[in-house]
Amino acid sequence: MRVFLTGATGLIGRALAASLAADGHEVVALSRGAAPQGLPAGTMVVTGDPSVAGPWQEELARCDACVNLAGEPVAGGRWTDERRKRIRDSRVLSTRNVAAVVGAGGPGVLVNGSAIGYYGPRGDEVIDETFPAGNDFLGHVALEWEEATRAASRRARVVLVRTGIVLSPDGGALPKLVLPFKMLAGGPIGDGGFWQSWIHVADQVGILRLALEEPLAQGPLNATAPDPVRNRDLARALGRVLRRPSLLVAPAFAVRAVLGEMAEVVLASQRVVPTRALALGYRFRWPSLEPALRDLLLQESRR
Repeated sequence: MRVFLTGATGLIGRALAASLAADGHEVVALSRGAAPQGLPAGTMVVTGDPSVAGPWQEELARCDACVNLAGEPVAGGRWTDERRKRIRDSRVLSTRNVAAVVGAGGPGVLVNGSAIGYYGPRGDEVIDETFPAGNDFLGHVALEWEEATRAASRRARVVLVRTGIVLSPDGGALPKLVLPFKMLAGGPIGDGGFWQSWIHVADQVGILRLALEEPLAQGPLNATAPDPVRNRDLARALGRVLRRPSLLVAPAFAVRAVLGEMAEVVLASQRVVPTRALALGYRFRWPSLEPALRDLLLQESRR
């Protein structure tokens, strides 16, 4: 299979590219730079900006499938008006450009990135793929992001992968979570009662591969482990794995003061479960948090 990949140099994109290449698939990576780092040998690199129509779309049209992971990092800083626009445009405009090619006769499968931010904060509710979009900034962005695939869905199979907190030794959330514990300052945020939906990077790749390869996969697909945890339980698990105390509480008001509106991403309670992935037969390698953390941090220690 020849797979066109946007967001190929991101945390998830690099892991997916390595998995596809290891199984003999041809990866065509779209990159703004001519010499991206971290991609497997043999990757074909196409230069271009997915948010701007261009010659890169001709290469996309020659592929069998597309995984579109392009998007400005949500946690890259305070949400100024300029950053809000970049967060939205980097997702929606890129997806429109990809979907236009797929809808005109390109790849037969589009696996499009999305996020559990789609659902908005939900308290203790157990959230599956049938829940509607939230009414906050990220909910609105994710809804528009997914709707931008509409041109592709007229002729191709489209899967919308709503991703939670991806845990990886190579970056993302895990190093930020671990750092306070290494400084003996780890613990929950506030009372730690809010839910966090996480996924081991190996299962994130596994669900993307399921979306690519399973003919019955279509529409929204939650990429989260089947065992979401409360923030205080995440802190306790990190403390046990790292053999560090997990008692120092970070006040929620302090998090809001530092992060502004972006703090709502950190503090949002989302108890998301992967109902459709399980129904399609996906078997999680790392369904429970503490074994997943032990594996990830062991990988880190070996480097």
